Amino acid sequence: MTQRGPKATAERNRTLDLASALVRGAVAAGLGLGALTVLVMVVWISSPYPDSGPGGVLRAAAGVWLLAHGAGLVRPDTLSGVPAPVSMVPLLLVLGPVWLAHRAARDAAEPEEGRPRPSQAGAFCAVTAGYLLVVAGAAACARGGSLRPDPDTLVFPVALVVAGAAAAGVWTAAGRPFGPLPSWSPLALQEATARTLFRDRAEAACRSAAAGVTVLLGGGALLVAVALGRNAGAAQDAFLGLAGDWPGRFAVLLLAASLVPNAALWGAAYGLGPGFSLGTGATATPLGLDGTPAVPHFPLLAAVPDQGPGSLLNGAALAVPVAAALAVAWFTARRAAPADAPRAQAWSTRETVRVTLLAALGCAAGTALLTAVAGGPLGTGALREFGPVWWLAGPAALVWTAGIGVPAALLLRLWRLRTPGWAWRRDVPEAEEPPATARATATPPARAAATATAVEAEAGEKAEAEAVIGRRRRWWAPWRGRGGAAGAAGGATPDGTAAPAASSVPAPGAAPDAAPGALVGAAGPGAGRGDAGFEPYDFLPTDPWHEKDFREARWASLKRGSGGLMADFPADPADPADPVGPAAPAGPADFAAGRPAADPGRPAPDPDRPGPTP
Repeated sequence: MTQRGPKATAERNRTLDLASALVRGAVAAGLGLGALTVLVMVVWISSPYPDSGPGGVLRAAAGVWLLAHGAGLVRPDTLSGVPAPVSMVPLLLVLGPVWLAHRAARDAAEPEEGRPRPSQAGAFCAVTAGYLLVVAGAAACARGGSLRPDPDTLVFPVALVVAGAAAAGVWTAAGRPFGPLPSWSPLALQEATARTLFRDRAEAACRSAAAGVTVLLGGGALLVAVALGRNAGAAQDAFLGLAGDWPGRFAVLLLAASLVPNAALWGAAYGLGPGFSLGTGATATPLGLDGTPAVPHFPLLAAVPDQGPGSLLNGAALAVPVAAALAVAWFTARRAAPADAPRAQAWSTRETVRVTLLAALGCAAGTALLTAVAGGPLGTGALREFGPVWWLAGPAALVWTAGIGVPAALLLRLWRLRTPGWAWRRDVPEAEEPPATARATATPPARAAATATAVEAEAGEKAEAEAVIGRRRRWWAPWRGRGGAAGAAGGATPDGTAAPAASSVPAPGAAPDAAPGALVGAAGPGAGRGDAGFEPYDFLPTDPWHEKDFREARWASLKRGSGGLMADFPADPADPADPVGPAAPAGPADFAAGRPAADPGRPAPDPDRPGPTP
């Protein structure tokens, strides 16, 4: 038998990874097609009057599945005999295929346990190829059905949608990195992407743009819901008139549910100002409905405004782009001036304006892309223009978000950088230092507990204390670096002893409850709460380096390393080996009687022995 070399094993593993990715793409496409086919079959089986057999149902399901990828369909059976295009994509159906392709590419690009990470380019190409093989089979199956796919739309946008979903899945498996860019990209863009500051600003702009698009969609959905509520009778009549039996009504309900995101985008375009087309000669805007609309009999189209000039209620739809612009400004200002960061880390005015404009541009691009797929022709006559006009909706979103978002972002930035005493931006810590006299008289266990508590509090207050450095002095704040005259020269305590002079060296932190003129080193009740910008220096060590047990361990280690040349650990003078105990300090009575003070280093005299000869 021959043994495989490392190179042959690596090639075999790479081939297996590519084959696995190809199968994953095909399985993802098959799952989406199968789920939609089952749903169409259930509606066909429950219908009391089916007009085609199982083959026609399968072809119709394949056509609807291709429509969910953006493919254009052609309906050959019309009253005029001219084939009519059907290009309006139900956006709710797009979520399923896109999610399946994204998940297949993500799983194919993730490394398995015990095996190296597969090639990202190979996983992307294999998953996309496997998915497109199923797309080609579905297109061949639906060619002879009632909804035939347009061959020109199978490359764009079907292949582009699949490739984009697969690329997003591979990017997710890699951890969503922001760079490096490919080698064929411009050098200036590669250098800009390599900078951390550029990546942070680009991320903030993308988040703000996504927030603006989300608010536009939510506002458009709200407009549609209000309009349907006002015209609930017309919507009910349209719903009941399309189908007389419950299976048909269920099918109409499913179709209406799949078109809800389209209706939300129509409402967003209406609020932006350009509105949407209801045929070749009719346009609905907040100013009114001009022309004669060619509106099919459908429940969602009952929300279309009446013909004629708009009222004040129609003009209230302009609040949707205003809300989107304020959302862009708010998300930008949150990154420009974070509430938990010092003032020195805030963005400048130019940076705030630049990021807000980038966010407005991203919001406009997203709005134009979504409105482009929200509509489409439904025929060859008056319905060949049906839905929002993307090349008008995108610039309108840019004007709204940039015109309102930039001033609002600057105002919010100033508001968040306002004086600390006026709102939640607390740059000065409100910690109260215990008095120095209390620390001096505390017992060792109490002092150790106090030290541990101070260390824990210092870690949380360090960031807030650093914010004070470099902050402009306010007119009502006490002058830093100045103390009282008595404190500078050393004051006197109540018992008459002189207090040491205070240090005038500023410290990073500051106690906000310090009285003006107080000193850092002054003793008394106010000690430890000096002037702003100071803190006392008589703190206890926070590490156990100087503890007796650790000293003895270090001494024993050094003694072992010296070969016995070092002496034993010296005894603590406070704990002598004499069982009699340490000598008591000399008191006033001893000095009055002329007796000398006891030496702590000498043993106590024996009372039975004669004393020294005078």
